[in-house]
Amino acid sequence: MVPRYSRPEMTALWSPETKFRIWFEIEAHATSALAELGVVPKEAAAEIWEKGANATFDVARIDEIERETKHDVIAFLTHLAEIVGPQARFVHQGMTSSDVLDTTFSVQLARASDILLGDLDALLAALERRAREHKLTPTIGRSHGIHAEPTTFGVKLAQAHAEFARCRARLVAARAEIATCAISGAVGTFANIDPRVEEYVAEKLGLVAEPVSTQVIPRDRHAMFFATLAVIASSVERLATEIRHLQRTEVLEAEEYFSEGQKGSSAMPHKRNPVLTENLTGLARMVRAYCLPAMENVALWHERDISHSSVERMIGPDATITLDFALARLTGVVDKLLVYPARMQANLDRLGGLIHSQRVLLALTQKGASREDAYALVQRNAMPVWRGEGDFLDLLKRDPDVTAKLSDAELEALFDLGYHLKHVDTIFARVFGTS
Repeated sequence: MVPRYSRPEMTALWSPETKFRIWFEIEAHATSALAELGVVPKEAAAEIWEKGANATFDVARIDEIERETKHDVIAFLTHLAEIVGPQARFVHQGMTSSDVLDTTFSVQLARASDILLGDLDALLAALERRAREHKLTPTIGRSHGIHAEPTTFGVKLAQAHAEFARCRARLVAARAEIATCAISGAVGTFANIDPRVEEYVAEKLGLVAEPVSTQVIPRDRHAMFFATLAVIASSVERLATEIRHLQRTEVLEAEEYFSEGQKGSSAMPHKRNPVLTENLTGLARMVRAYCLPAMENVALWHERDISHSSVERMIGPDATITLDFALARLTGVVDKLLVYPARMQANLDRLGGLIHSQRVLLALTQKGASREDAYALVQRNAMPVWRGEGDFLDLLKRDPDVTAKLSDAELEALFDLGYHLKHVDTIFARVFGTS
């Protein structure tokens, strides 16, 4: 993975040292279970743990052996035998390589999920804090990029919080689905290893036994896991895109924090660009790109092939490391986001009151006008305002067809900004549990 977009904890999870440590634990736990069942000597299992538990597995040595054997698990087992000695003959009894590889991948994805869940918790906390800070900061809502009706900046952030809360729930479910263990031997029939070994190893590693593993854990589980990461990445991009639009010079309602000494352009010293959220948009594309090969991995031949293996060696580390970095970066963006309420108010006023057009439409229908006639009346007065030819309220007051139904006082009451914000407490209560 590119170091620029990597964080230490997640990166370490995918290191060769971590992988080989998990491989050892799987093999050692399986040997312990076999010893309890009387298949191998208990003293052999004890010695394997004694010599392997604190051993440093030599990655270079394992690679050297693999260059000859052309098989990574055999290379590891050979190196383990160099450490353990004669008792190593009891390691890997009745197991196949996929038992080790697939169970390790499950452990790594489960642990990666835990890191990502922590990232989401930090992001949710930042979103809640900023949402409450700007709960009643009025701003314009936009549809198609065009001014629609007022909302608050706090409601915008509350929406993002609700979305990432859903993402968190999906990841919890995906973690549960991926955290399975397969110690079932060649083609998954347990012909040479007792199913109780699988149950023992699963419990020790915090997994559950795979109901039917053939010779691999079914890849529909992995497809769902990476699809979940892709959805989370899409939510990252959604919020990043919102911030990018709000930072445009013509809008400038919010802006990424610009630190002392930061430079925005090599040519133009005045520039303050949304580089972090643009970066997040790109990273989200990469995480989504890993979803399709995970889905294509589902259709393996018969009880297994290894067409999925090369794919997962890439997408496992890359997807989780990238998303980990993206979530942490987005949390920083939200935490330090510069918000400009005065600019929000100026933009609210920019269309001369047109943002209240629906209230006028509804009021006219309640005074007896058909919806079609009311719409025509409102639009007739709105279009000149678009052309900069007047103020919406003033034009309505001068339209005899409007004033025949609504008094000046009634019209003025329809332009109360607070009307649009009266249910913000309800929204916050739904999202955060309290208003």
